[in-house]
Amino acid sequence: PAASPTPAADAQSAAVEPIGNVATVTGIATVIRDKNSYPLRVRDDIYLNDVVQTSSNSTLGITFNDATTFNLSASSKITIDNYVYEDGGKQNSGIFDIGKGTVAFVAAAVAKTGNMKITTPTATLGIRGTTGVVDVPEGAAANSARNVNIKLYPDADGRVGHIDVDDRTSGTRLGALTQGASGFAIRPGATGAGGMRFAAVPITIPAQQIVRDRGFVSQVHLAQTTGRQIVTEQRDFRRANPTAQSRIPRPALPPQQQQLRPATTVPGQQPQRPNGQPGQNNRPGQQQPGTPGRQGT
Repeated sequence: PAASPTPAADAQSAAVEPIGNVATVTGIATVIRDKNSYPLRVRDDIYLNDVVQTSSNSTLGITFNDATTFNLSASSKITIDNYVYEDGGKQNSGIFDIGKGTVAFVAAAVAKTGNMKITTPTATLGIRGTTGVVDVPEGAAANSARNVNIKLYPDADGRVGHIDVDDRTSGTRLGALTQGASGFAIRPGATGAGGMRFAAVPITIPAQQIVRDRGFVSQVHLAQTTGRQIVTEQRDFRRANPTAQSRIPRPALPPQQQQLRPATTVPGQQPQRPNGQPGQNNRPGQQQPGTPGRQGT
């Protein structure tokens, strides 16, 4: 229909829409976007496929559109592999890869209404609406002393959530955390037909580490409160100023999406998508047929 947005415009709006904002920064934090590195400031937009990281003696708080918040300690790195959120939707999802460092998180609507996962070098965590701390040492591996540690803590209201822990490679269920101030270390398990398997070994968290973690958890809860307000303000600003330029360049469109507008259209004929389906506009969060397996917001 003539009133429908053009495929190119529709794809562009879906591809470049921010999925979150920087809530807090101390020291030096950066984002790698389209192979370029940019320093981050409070209120900067965050996009799908961004790699955010902190330097030594630095911290970074990021709040996403559903209020899910991450707080990165010094020398930490997260890649946003997937994020789909629609207010009131039931198909929301997010995958956040912690490459290294100590990261606290508090989950929000995506975990409660869809499927939120945190990946580490050895384990995948299914987050069921909760607060936690993940330690990923540099060069983490299950068969060395550098184990990934996963810890569950109460939410700001005192409720304790649930974290499912799976082997990242095979998807085998390793265990679940359901009690506050409890944790697992991912270590070598039994050797089967498929080779080395991992095990989630319960750990006793030292009192000093619990105090440190709870301070870190308090920071992520405060960052969430600040981040909610910033996300709302930045969204309202973009709506009121649709042509405003971002301080940091937005991600470039993939080549497949840059060339969606057809060169010629027969009068009375609907525009053709690359797969030959007329007039099929993708909603934000839907994947373009024939494009790499990355989803937008």
